Amino acid sequence: MKAQELIQLMKTKLSEDTFLYEFNRETNKLRLTHKALNKGIDISIPPILAKVETKKELAVEEVVYTIHQTFQAMEKEISGDIDPSSSVYPVIRSSSFPEKSNEGNRFVTKEHTAETRIYYALDLGKTYRLLDEKMLQSWGIRETEIRERALFQVRNLVNNFKKDEVAGNVFYFFNNNDGYDASRILNESLLKDMKKLIVGDMTISVPHQDVMIIGDIRNETGYDVLAQMTMHFFTVGTVPITSLSFIYENGDLEPIFIMAKNRVAKEKEEK
Repeated sequence: MKAQELIQLMKTKLSEDTFLYEFNRETNKLRLTHKALNKGIDISIPPILAKVETKKELAVEEVVYTIHQTFQAMEKEISGDIDPSSSVYPVIRSSSFPEKSNEGNRFVTKEHTAETRIYYALDLGKTYRLLDEKMLQSWGIRETEIRERALFQVRNLVNNFKKDEVAGNVFYFFNNNDGYDASRILNESLLKDMKKLIVGDMTISVPHQDVMIIGDIRNETGYDVLAQMTMHFFTVGTVPITSLSFIYENGDLEPIFIMAKNRVAKEKEEK
């Protein structure tokens, strides 16, 4: 399926009477604007096409459902129906993700790594709304309170995972489909518990919003497997974050390519 074919299919499910479609061929992004609300969202087409390859029309149905939920949340916000006491969660985004909303309001954020940044989201059931400073001001809530509430929530998430072994290396996949799988990278207690299971190097990857991969890398092949794995997940993710993985050591996250450079330098020094 090509981009234009996908957009035509979406038009049969999301009527042009309600939505304005604007496709940018250069960025491969679709701008979908709700005419009545006068609000829009940007949709990256390649990840959807990748999902269509495996999940067929179900992938389109999932995207359409998410779009409906997103605009319903916008409608609630406009009408003032959003409850500030709802659960708040941290969400991980790429460091290149916009720091302001389309309306120009600065999102509530916190620095994480050079590749990632923490945003904060108000959970609305089937979707969520990224919090901005204007919303907090209208509610009279401080950023520190939001961050504390969010960390509390992520620590209380159920942490189911699947285990897989490839070429002598072990990988643990967190894919609970609750919208906050990548957010589990902020649960220090979880990371420390997982560290106890690790024999080799412990790696953490958050290629997209709905997965976190913890690796037990026991040989050099493991790093190649990890690189291919994270790139695949990064490509097919609805909300991609980073294809770069991190070494977890002494409670710190360090990008693997930096570790590799350090090891090469160390080997040269030893020679």
